[in-house]
Amino acid sequence: MVEVDRVIARRLDSGVPLVGKVARYIISAGGKRLRPVLLLLTCGALGYDGTQRFNLAAVVEFIHTATLLHDDVVDESTLRRGRTTANEAFGNPASVLVGDFLYSRAFQMMVEANDMRVMQILADATNVIAEGEVLQLMNMNDASLDEAAYLRVIRSKTAKLFEASARLGAVLAGSTASIEAACADYGQALGTAFQVIDDVLDYAGDAAELGKNLGDDLREGKATLPLIMAMQLGTPNQRDTVREAIETGAVTELPAIVAIVRQTGALEATLDAASSEAERAIEAARQLPSNLYAEGLIQLASQLLERRY
Repeated sequence: MVEVDRVIARRLDSGVPLVGKVARYIISAGGKRLRPVLLLLTCGALGYDGTQRFNLAAVVEFIHTATLLHDDVVDESTLRRGRTTANEAFGNPASVLVGDFLYSRAFQMMVEANDMRVMQILADATNVIAEGEVLQLMNMNDASLDEAAYLRVIRSKTAKLFEASARLGAVLAGSTASIEAACADYGQALGTAFQVIDDVLDYAGDAAELGKNLGDDLREGKATLPLIMAMQLGTPNQRDTVREAIETGAVTELPAIVAIVRQTGALEATLDAASSEAERAIEAARQLPSNLYAEGLIQLASQLLERRY
């Protein structure tokens, strides 16, 4: 990861000072770097130690960072990773355009791998992520959203880049189709569990630990799994309260919604869904060669369920 950070720092260079300033602002905020970690662990598990793993790990982080810059503009977010968002600090135009720069820089870097399969995986993933973003936008303030529709959004918007990161490790290692499929399954399951837990934390987390405002999902009118489960498990009155909050984005109702989510057992039901995805990831990781890196993938999926930020 130290080497990945070196690549990131080097490739953020631009002749336009504002580009580097905004890009460094959001990347220097830290974050979990889960997608690069996933790519590196997969490479290690499958025995690939070439330098291209550092380049592609930086690529997936650039793509992820570009989505964050654009997301925060679309969602009108003001806080991320414990500090002011880039759009709040530099304005929406700069955030959108620097997000475009990061996408295009990522594509410049992936060309250097000189591998059409790598290009295909990353191009497809970027396209699916964009579709997921639009799908989520269409679903805003829609209280009729069910679990299947919710999962379709997060598997496109969030899990797809996890899936691509793990798949790239298998491609770099020249793995068989079955091992590549296992890596992809692991990444998709891990990414899905990660997002489900993220949605739980919006109603059960601590703003200081999370580094973002609680209730943002409700303000944006997102029918996430905790709310979907609360409507399924709650009384008619509770269901109506949650539905109205989703349809109006009434963040003033957050305390009442949090109480309903907890009283109905919706948090437990949502955590069960995350646990199922984590177990699916673990089963996929067990198809890889047995070594410390594969064990790291298993531990990563296990520890995800204890996530608090």
